[in-house]
Amino acid sequence: MIHSRHLLALLIGAYTLTGLPCNAAAQTKNSNGAALLEQTSQAFTQIAKKAMPATIFIKVTLSQPQAPEFQNPFDMYGDDFFRKFFGGQSPFGPPQIPQQQPQQQQTAGGSGFFISANGYIVTNNHVIKDATQILAVLNDGRELTATVVGADPRTDLAVLKVEGSDFPYLKFGDSDELEIGEWVVAIGNPFALEASLTVGVVSAKGRQDLGIAAFEDFIQTDAAINPGNSGGPLLNLQAEVIGVNTAIMTRSGGYMGIGLSIPSKMAKNVIDQIVDTGAVKRAYLGIVLQPLDKEMAEAMNLDKQEGILISEVIKGSPADKAGIMQGDIITSYNDKNAKNIAKFRNEIAMMSPGTNINLKILRSGKVLSLTVSLGSQSEGEAITAEVIQKIGLEVENLSPELATRLGYTAETEGIAISKVKPGSPAALTGLRPSFLITGVAMEGNTQKKVRNTTEFNEALKELGDKKYVILIVRHQNFQRYYTLKIN
Repeated sequence: MIHSRHLLALLIGAYTLTGLPCNAAAQTKNSNGAALLEQTSQAFTQIAKKAMPATIFIKVTLSQPQAPEFQNPFDMYGDDFFRKFFGGQSPFGPPQIPQQQPQQQQTAGGSGFFISANGYIVTNNHVIKDATQILAVLNDGRELTATVVGADPRTDLAVLKVEGSDFPYLKFGDSDELEIGEWVVAIGNPFALEASLTVGVVSAKGRQDLGIAAFEDFIQTDAAINPGNSGGPLLNLQAEVIGVNTAIMTRSGGYMGIGLSIPSKMAKNVIDQIVDTGAVKRAYLGIVLQPLDKEMAEAMNLDKQEGILISEVIKGSPADKAGIMQGDIITSYNDKNAKNIAKFRNEIAMMSPGTNINLKILRSGKVLSLTVSLGSQSEGEAITAEVIQKIGLEVENLSPELATRLGYTAETEGIAISKVKPGSPAALTGLRPSFLITGVAMEGNTQKKVRNTTEFNEALKELGDKKYVILIVRHQNFQRYYTLKIN
């Protein structure tokens, strides 16, 4: 029988023997956790030391006329556009003639970063667009006048240059090697707070069809990006640029956890061309594409819903010369599966004119291999693509089958609206999928008929850089004009 005093001693001993090792284990675990956090912290600190001196505050001066003291809020005719197209007087009385106001200088800002020791800087096109003066404010406080080497609105990239040498600069990494969940660091000047660093992860890759730029393949990150971060670098843990911070998705105007960056693979291709030649040349295939949906695949008796349907081949284009035909289905290009139209379009655009591309084509149940020598996209074609992207429409030719499906006769002329981007000018004016575009209003109240996408593109090309597009649209038995302001 164990005496109570001995039992107490045993319990104390047991407590001592078991308690001390547990405390030691906990201390060791906490020590290891702290060490791991310290290592992570040091990694971010090293990135800051390397990248912050190379990151720049871009200060721009904009010249804009001061708003008139009073303007009739119901007077659409105060806009020269409406006078030019429709003429006449406003039903709300004669337009108010505001006194001429002097122009005021306005300032805005963004971010950028050096890519060479001799003063080349990368930023977003929207940061420096319409600027009358650009200053690069360096991390050491110096302010240097910057000139525009070149810009590419279709990817929202621009290259600037300042005079000098031995500038700290950043190197590009490979955005294709990024994995979802990987740590990334964003550096920039949110709300003009210079040299700010935020940390997050890669939330997603390949974000497209957002209506931000003509060519989109964004990296999505939760690293805090706010107004003023535009043009700054997104870095991996090796302090390599794997993206150019460009936009945020927000309802408040500030950070809400979704930042978008142009991947370095796309950015470097554009930047290298601008530095070398001052402009960007894109390869051109000359086809109009549309997704191959399940119903269409079944109607064509296809075993799989794979590939991209060619709805039109531009006459005289590289595709036309190579023997590609309307109704062909692209199943692969350069041994890559063709599934996503935006991805296919982006990769073609990043190729150099004159490059040969190998296509696998499905035609009448047979697989054909065709080699196409890519041409160069003309400026007019680029402008047209940009206008269509800005107004937020996707269109396709009206085949007899599609006309029947939409409730029109085989003799109906026009092109069908296949997609309307939410929040776009097209959506705000009430345009919807299945509506038909039958014409485009030109100056002098004339109109151009639209019977296919080629005629639609030609009409938009003639409009040039107008602020508005007027489409003549049919829905069922009614036809009306829709005015779309180009953002």
